[in-house]
Amino acid sequence: MSGHSKWATIKRKKGKADAERGRMFTRLIKEITVAARAGGGDPDANPRLRTAISTAKGSNMPQDNITRAIKKGTGELPGVSYEEVTYEGYGPAGVAIYVTALTDNKNRTVAEVRHLFSKYNGNLGENGCVAWMFDKVGTIQVETSHCDEDTLMEIALEAGATDMSIQGDVFEILTPPNDLETVRAAVEAKSIPIASAEVTMVPQNTIKLNEKQAETMIKLYEALEEHDDIQNVYGNFDIDDSIMEKLAG
Repeated sequence: MSGHSKWATIKRKKGKADAERGRMFTRLIKEITVAARAGGGDPDANPRLRTAISTAKGSNMPQDNITRAIKKGTGELPGVSYEEVTYEGYGPAGVAIYVTALTDNKNRTVAEVRHLFSKYNGNLGENGCVAWMFDKVGTIQVETSHCDEDTLMEIALEAGATDMSIQGDVFEILTPPNDLETVRAAVEAKSIPIASAEVTMVPQNTIKLNEKQAETMIKLYEALEEHDDIQNVYGNFDIDDSIMEKLAG
């Protein structure tokens, strides 16, 4: 399992529900605002905004929050102007790490991100140093308790998905980025709950970590994810389930 998928699974088991919910809402509001600013406030004509709104609704964000975020993006309401930035570097054992962020102060954010990399035996690199190791794909996760594999696979493939696999206690559906919403709608039309749906960066290859390396990698990953400006963190690490369970305990 890729680092991103592995970490998404383990976070559900770690809990921290209230803190995670607060950070999720902050990130989603930023994404909706930036998407509306870049492509307009009509989700039917703005695929990025449509995906952000769907994700926000799936996270039970109130409609008022979504509406305000859109209006801040279109300029109908005053708001902070965020800039999209990416950071690339290496973690323990040479793990490739790709980070996306929305910030109102690039100098502050890059200094803080560099500090986090250094603190956990990593180093921040130049843009482009690891991006080529990842492919941009749409990913949809459905808990295995909500549907049988054959049914879900048939629905997903007919709607345009390229692959589906079992990752722990979830089915993970892969789609071309532009087909994410089509596949998502097809699954939801069958009354199958979706745990998450997003355009993500999937590593082409992974690096297997031992327990000591995994412990440091998870600390770095978690520290980056908890940073207010960071939207997503992707890594090409792989950790055995037994180690993940031990570290999550």
